[in-house]
Amino acid sequence: MQEKPVKIPGPDHPITIAANPARVVVKAAGRVIADTRAALTLREASYPAVQYIPRKDVDMSLLARTEHATYCPFKGDCAYYSIPSAGGKGANAVWTYEQPYESVEQIKDHLAFYPDRVDAIEERTQG
Repeated sequence: MQEKPVKIPGPDHPITIAANPARVVVKAAGRVIADTRAALTLREASYPAVQYIPRKDVDMSLLARTEHATYCPFKGDCAYYSIPSAGGKGANAVWTYEQPYESVEQIKDHLAFYPDRVDAIEERTQG
């Protein structure tokens, strides 16, 4: 089996993780899936910022683990969940790095959502 490459974020591929001071609410299929004041904003290279939400602030009963898996040389092995109530749109809509590499260890026990597979990812500065 081929060894997976491991890369460290740096000037050519920066990754920053910071606490998001806003309340972050994720909705799918007309329901609130996640609601937190403890989201982490991950910014990676030129990609759009991603909100990583603590697992404790996600209604895990609305998610179903899938067999889908990917690998990121900067973050590690990635597992996925679907949102069954969202139908086909909700397939593999949620991802998580359960054993992230040390350089991004803050995202352990957090989940992220594809914006185009949920109704909304709202950042609320009030309420």
